[in-house]
Amino acid sequence: MLTRKQQELLLFIHERMKESGIPPSFDEMKDALDLASKSGIHRLITALEERGFIRRLPNRARALEVIKLPEAYTQSLQPRRGFSPAVIEGSRGKQAPAAAPPQRTPIAEIPSSVSVPVMGRIAAGVPISAIQNNTHDITVPAEMIGNGEHYALEVKGDSMIEAGILDGDTVIIRNASSANPGEIIVALVDDEEATLKRFRRKGASIALEAANPAYETRIFGPDRVKIQGKLVGLIRRYN
Repeated sequence: MLTRKQQELLLFIHERMKESGIPPSFDEMKDALDLASKSGIHRLITALEERGFIRRLPNRARALEVIKLPEAYTQSLQPRRGFSPAVIEGSRGKQAPAAAPPQRTPIAEIPSSVSVPVMGRIAAGVPISAIQNNTHDITVPAEMIGNGEHYALEVKGDSMIEAGILDGDTVIIRNASSANPGEIIVALVDDEEATLKRFRRKGASIALEAANPAYETRIFGPDRVKIQGKLVGLIRRYN
C-alpha cells in the first residue's frame, strides 16, 4: 500500500506524461507535492521503486519507467458494469478494437550518481597546508548532494570525532562563502591553513569549534577566516 504522498507523486508523473509526453522536473514534482526540498522527492521515488511501481532504467544515468499504477486508480478507469465500449456514440454496431498491450512509459529522469573532485586533505586536528588542486574524482550517490558546486576532501586528524568524522574519512563539501552558527565548515585561516570545524560567532569574532574535548576552540578576527564550503556528506571505507 502506498502512502498518500507516494500515490500523489506517482499519479502526478503519470498524468504529466500523458498530457505532454515530457517528464516533470524535480522542482515541478517538489512544488506539486508542496515539499520543502528535492530530497523528499528522492525518498518517495526510492519507496515507489522498492514497492514495484517504478523501475530505474539500467545503463542510463538518468531515467525511470512506470511499471504499474495503484489498483484503486486503474479500477476507476475501467468501464462501469453493464456499459460496453462497443455502443459508444459513433461506434454502435462496430466491433471494439482490441486493446493495445500496456506499455511501460519512461518518466522522470534522476541521477543515480555524481562525480565529485577530490581536492586534497583537510585538517581535523593539527594544521596542514591549504586545500590542494584536484587529485582525482570520486563517485557519490546523487541523494547526498543538492544544487551548487561540490568537492571532496580527505580528513586528517581526530578533532571532529564526536561529530562522527574520523581520520581517513572523505567529506563532501558544498562550495559556500557563508554559514549559519553550528554548521560544520571548511575554513581557510590566514590564507594558508585549511581546517574542518564547527562554525560559531563570538561577538564580532569567528570561533572554530572542535568536536573533541582534547582540542580547544580557536577564535579569530573575521578578516582572518574565509569560509570555503559546508559539510553535506561523508564517505568512509572499511578495510
